[in-house]
Amino acid sequence: MPSSRREQALLPRPTRIAPRSGHFALDARTTVRAPGEAEGAADLLRTLLTPTTGLPLAPSPSGAITLSVDPTLAGLGAEGYGLTVSPHCVLLRAATPAGLLHGVQTLRQLLPAEVLDPAAVRREYWELPCVEITDVPRHSWRGLMIDVARHFHDAATLRRHVDLLALHKLNVLHLHLTDDQGWRMPVASHPRLTTVGAHRAETVNGPDVSTGFDGRPHGGAYTRAELTGLVAYAARRGVSVVPEIEMPGHVRAALAAYPHLGNHPDRALDVWTRWGVCDTVLGVHDEVLDFCRAVLAEVMEVFPSPYIHLGGDECPTTEWEHSPAARARAGAEGLPGPAALHGWLLGQAGAFLARHGRRPVAWAEEGTSLPPGFTAMSWRDPAHATDALRRGHDVVLTHHRTTYLDYAQDDAPDGPPAQPGPVVDLRAVHGGDPAPQPPAANGGRILGTQAQIWTEFAPTAADLDRLAYPRLCALADRAWTGPTDWPDFTTRLTAHLPRLAALGVRHHPLTTPPTTTAPAGTAPTARPSARPSV
Repeated sequence: MPSSRREQALLPRPTRIAPRSGHFALDARTTVRAPGEAEGAADLLRTLLTPTTGLPLAPSPSGAITLSVDPTLAGLGAEGYGLTVSPHCVLLRAATPAGLLHGVQTLRQLLPAEVLDPAAVRREYWELPCVEITDVPRHSWRGLMIDVARHFHDAATLRRHVDLLALHKLNVLHLHLTDDQGWRMPVASHPRLTTVGAHRAETVNGPDVSTGFDGRPHGGAYTRAELTGLVAYAARRGVSVVPEIEMPGHVRAALAAYPHLGNHPDRALDVWTRWGVCDTVLGVHDEVLDFCRAVLAEVMEVFPSPYIHLGGDECPTTEWEHSPAARARAGAEGLPGPAALHGWLLGQAGAFLARHGRRPVAWAEEGTSLPPGFTAMSWRDPAHATDALRRGHDVVLTHHRTTYLDYAQDDAPDGPPAQPGPVVDLRAVHGGDPAPQPPAANGGRILGTQAQIWTEFAPTAADLDRLAYPRLCALADRAWTGPTDWPDFTTRLTAHLPRLAALGVRHHPLTTPPTTTAPAGTAPTARPSARPSV
């Protein structure tokens, strides 16, 4: 792509962009000035460009490329940046180091796509088009959730997705680390969570066509070093890793390892070999509270994120209703019945996090039942986000019809397996849902949005690529920029695809069929593993 057009193909689209005539040439003599807090962004610039260009981009107090942190640039906020490229110099400024990291990704996109390809032919110089950009994100939470519990994906795969998130100015990697089908987070005080809970056996009856389960044995867990390394790797790229530890439901793998944490302590369970919603849930006795606190204490040691996700939805209450111990606990806590133990147990875990300066997050099946202080991920119905805001919850918008990338992205009859339900195509993700208006007083805030990849049908790294891209490009565009015209977005996306190709992203073909939608207000009965077609 000619340098005179590359500034028009940035994704996400900058807040304000003004092309100028001419170009800046990067060559072996180009040096970088990055005083103080800007040094991390300069290191990232070299990490991303030197291996593919061969250019050293050496540090120098008189560098033609200047990276600068200036706290007086308050209008740029916590993540915005200003970039000026002239024929003789490049100036990248931000109020915070995070803003500089996003600006580095814009510099990267202004270069030819070959600069992203490790196998590209080296050049003597590379051209940056002259341009002035001021860029401030619409939302502070812009993310992707990867479910590594149903199918394990190794740390190298996650690091690659961190790189892709950063390229698109997405700043949250949400890891769904535990579920009925696997526990991936090592906990020193409870080693059987991974020695037992991370491995499921082959099903006796083979594949289950009704749920798509292939019946094969599967397992895997991260080491603590892998997770701390991932967190550091992501932080250097401006991405926060938010861990999710499911409770009080979606815990079959934990109960397979430690049956005494359940409502039937003498019952032997396996790690679940089905998809769907399992009816086994945590008990509510004191040992369970100790277990939750012990696990969350180690989670906080590994993950410095201010947010810790507790799962929280799809929790059948049948076991509590039939348990004398659970009924007694409900009575002792002054609860109206065993069903209220769901909110009580979440509240206990959330209060523990809050005492340690962290903020609990949970999936919101509706907008009125989470304990105070929780951030709500509203996924079933957009109206639930409004309800949660009115109750004072901060909200991350995760509506299944516009952010669940495990749904099929076209209606091809011979396409790969996908969750049963509506087609969530590129245009559906691009259109998204209008953010609800927060209440004027005492209400919560809309933090942002994120996409979800539940992995029942994504056992390989190639599957993650195919499900995420190009749809995640659309979510990145509206999370950073806000609503954009469909022709403008598709033009920029078409120009962006060579960048994905250079990075080896095995994306779904770029097609734009009519968006398939279901009647408004229709919601699945489960997230997302047992939901019917809607």
